[in-house]
Amino acid sequence: MNVIDRFLEYVKFDTQSDELTNLWPSTPGQMIFAQHLEKELQKLGLEDISLDENGYLMATLPANTDKPIATIGFIAHLDTSPDLSGRHVNPRIVKNYEGGDIILNEEKSIILSPRQFPELDHYKGQDIIVTDGNTLLGADDKAGIAEIISAVEYLMHHPEIKHGKIRIAFNPDEEIGQGAHKFDVEKFGADWAYTMDGGEIGELEYENFNAAAAKITFKGRNVHPGYAKHKMLNSIRIANQFTSMLPRWETPEHTEGYEGFFHLISIKGDVEKTEVTYIIRDHDRDRFERRKKELEHLVRKVNNEFPNSTAIEIKDQYYNMREKIEPVMYVVDYAEQAMLNVGVTPHVVPIRGGTDGAQLSFKGLPCPNIFAGGLNFHGRYEFVPVNSMEKASEVIVEIARLVAES
Repeated sequence: MNVIDRFLEYVKFDTQSDELTNLWPSTPGQMIFAQHLEKELQKLGLEDISLDENGYLMATLPANTDKPIATIGFIAHLDTSPDLSGRHVNPRIVKNYEGGDIILNEEKSIILSPRQFPELDHYKGQDIIVTDGNTLLGADDKAGIAEIISAVEYLMHHPEIKHGKIRIAFNPDEEIGQGAHKFDVEKFGADWAYTMDGGEIGELEYENFNAAAAKITFKGRNVHPGYAKHKMLNSIRIANQFTSMLPRWETPEHTEGYEGFFHLISIKGDVEKTEVTYIIRDHDRDRFERRKKELEHLVRKVNNEFPNSTAIEIKDQYYNMREKIEPVMYVVDYAEQAMLNVGVTPHVVPIRGGTDGAQLSFKGLPCPNIFAGGLNFHGRYEFVPVNSMEKASEVIVEIARLVAES
């Protein structure tokens, strides 16, 4: 199979992760998919194949030269986002996209349009894979898996391309921030690695947000509203007052590039108790710490007005991998040169999010992120250009060749 055949097969597996199950992997579909991939890797003839009880699948392509060469790794994740269903994905290839609207679902009037998604215009004349409007596509990150396996197969069939030992790994639960938690870096045994989990063609990323989650709980007191004067304490109103105290423009919809934000992701409650959850993001570590302190400061202010009503719990999630990558910038240089060699213009950008590579870098495995080719992840408007997937696979092959050559 080529990379597209693989991708179209992989998206049939329902691998949505779920942070509420407290299981590992969080959903059974991820293990089913991992077992399918395990069999495929066995048929290809890879070595040291292992699938553990937590859903981490690893394998080795042995070196084809006696020259001492660094061991490099390529990693992608098994799960898809909980934001939209990944069940019964029905992909369609739009051949030679001519521009304009793409009707994803005529019955429901779901249209993929360059008016809302202007990046579509970058792919005129190319074949692109879209959804039927009912589910996400799953290019995040089944495109990455297909690209890695296809690149490894290509290297096996082209022994004239010399390479060192290559390790590959596919892990669960990246979308809920747990993908690297039980990743055995020592067992993986690579000197450095790349996650194939970026977006548009050419993306190369080695810095990401520092990230934390904050849960703020507001306690109220319920009394019959007809007799509530000076007695009732409405936790919903206190929560609303708190949210209005945060900077209006420091939200995802008003920021870009290196700008951080506070993002209100859930609110639930009644008069007696309300809980709100924020995620906190910033590339700069000092600003990140100040954002956490600002939330704590606002909680104290609320408690001054409504004593003992409000409590906050802040939990760090991951940190900016830049500090771990900068001392070994040659790992980024290899990827950048590989892109140029296969005709892709590198676009080095900060990740406005997280990646398994961030956590892995702090566990001792430097791990920049390379494009997988998809766009509009986590929703029904997700699509991936065929050429972008093919180029990503070529980049993997070229990195292997460059590392061996140097």
